[in-house]
Amino acid sequence: MELDIISNLPSDVIEQILSHLPIRDAVRTSILSRNWRYRWATIRHLVFDNQCVSTQKHISFVNIVDHVLQGHIGPIHKFELSYLDGVASRDIDRWIHHLSRNSVKEFILRIWKGYSYSIPSYMFSCKDMIHLLLVNCELKPPPTFKGFRNLKCLALGYLTLSQDVFQNLIACCPLLERLALEKLDFACLKIDAPNLQFLDVVRGCQDVIFENTLNPADVRIYTDANDDQRRVCDRSGSNLGKFLVHLPRIQRLQIEGYFLQILAAGALSAKLPEPCLHLNFLYITVNFCDPVEILTALYLLRSSPAVQELEICLYGRGKGEGEAALSEVNSLYGNWICPFTQLRLVKLSNQWGVKNALDFVRFLLLNSPVLEKIIIAPAYDHGSQELVKQVLRLGRASVHSEIIFLDLVPAKSRRTTPFGPVVLGNAVCRNSPHLKPQLAFSHSLIPKQQTLIRSFGGWMRSSISISLDQSKAK
Repeated sequence: MELDIISNLPSDVIEQILSHLPIRDAVRTSILSRNWRYRWATIRHLVFDNQCVSTQKHISFVNIVDHVLQGHIGPIHKFELSYLDGVASRDIDRWIHHLSRNSVKEFILRIWKGYSYSIPSYMFSCKDMIHLLLVNCELKPPPTFKGFRNLKCLALGYLTLSQDVFQNLIACCPLLERLALEKLDFACLKIDAPNLQFLDVVRGCQDVIFENTLNPADVRIYTDANDDQRRVCDRSGSNLGKFLVHLPRIQRLQIEGYFLQILAAGALSAKLPEPCLHLNFLYITVNFCDPVEILTALYLLRSSPAVQELEICLYGRGKGEGEAALSEVNSLYGNWICPFTQLRLVKLSNQWGVKNALDFVRFLLLNSPVLEKIIIAPAYDHGSQELVKQVLRLGRASVHSEIIFLDLVPAKSRRTTPFGPVVLGNAVCRNSPHLKPQLAFSHSLIPKQQTLIRSFGGWMRSSISISLDQSKAK
C-alpha cells in the first residue's frame, strides 16, 4: 500500500492546505476516506464567491453556504461573501447572525449588484473583529455600539452612511492602522486615528483633514474634479501646510486627481512646517495651466529633501489665474538652493502640450545631481518628435542620467487614467559627454502593463488579504 503523505501531515498544515482551496473543493475532500470526512469542517477561513457555484441547477448558492455553516465545527476567523446573485437580505442576515456567535476576526462582504444591503445590528457585536471590508452596504450602528476595539484594517466602498457615523466609527477603533475608502460622498473627510499608518482614499471626498493622526507612512488621496474645490475647504491659512504638519513620518505620498487643487487653496506660504524627512516616494497630478498648482508642487518638493522617486501626471485644464504665482514660480526656478540630492528616478506622463511642463523638466534636470533615469510618456503622438528634440537640448546636473521616451501603444491596448491613456513603449536616449544622443522608437509593448492608479485597497491585498480589486461596476 502506498504511503498517504498528505493524510499524515500535522492537522494545522492540512487545514492550511484546505483553506487555500475553493470551499467547494475543500468540502469534496470528505469523500476521500473516513479520516477525511470532517476535515473540511474545521477550516477557519471560509470564502464564498463565484467558485462556489454548483453546476447542478437544484443546488443554489444559498444552499451551499447554509450547508457549510451548519456542518462547520469550531471557530470561524475569516468569512468572505462575494457572489450574491439570487441571495436575499434575510439570507445574509442569517449568516451574519451565525458569525456573531463565532468570534469572527475578518469579515468581507461585497454586494456587486442591485440593492444596498443594510448591515444588521448584531454585526456590531463582533468584538474580536480585526479586518473589515464592506462594499455597497448601508451602515447604521446601534446606539449601544462602542466601536470595534480590536479593528486594525478597514475598507469601505460605495457605502451609505452619514459623516457623523463614519467619524464616530473611526474614533472608536483605537488600534486602526489601515484605512481604504472609495466613493464616500463627504465634502470634507475628517480622520481621527492615532495609530493610522496606511490611508487610501479614492473619489467621493473633496478634502481630507487629519486630526490626532501623526503616524501615516503611506497615503494616497484621489479626488474628483470640482470647479469650486478651492472654495469648499474649511481651513484657514495654507492647506498644504496644514496637510503636511500631520505627516511627519510619511514615506510614500500620492496626490492624485484634483487633490493638489485643494492643497493649493489658502494663503500659500514659502515657509512650510518641518520637512518630510522620511518621504522617499512622491506621486502628484499637476495642472500645468495653473501657476498656483505648479507653485504648490514646488513647495511640496522643497519640503521633501529625501525623495528618491518622483512621478508626475501632467495635464492642462482651463486657464490658470495668478500672475503673482507665475512670477514666484519663475523666481524659484532661477534661484533654487535646495538640490534634490537623493532623487534618482523621475517619471512624467500624460499631456505635454503645455510650455510650463518643459520648464519644469528643465528645472528638475538642473537640480538633480544624482539622477539616474527620467522616463517621459506623452499621451498623444502629436508633437512628440518636437518634444524629444526640446528635452534633449536641456542641460543636466547629472552626466550619468538616462532619458527614456515611451512611445504610444496601439489604441486598443491602452489603459486609461482619469486624465488620459497610460502610454508604454521603449525608446531610450542616453546622455554622454562623448556620444551624440540617439533615439529609436519601438511599438512593442511592455509585458506587464500597469495603470498609474493603484487599485483600491491594493496595499491591503498584499498585506492582509483584503482588497476591492473587483471594483464596483460603474
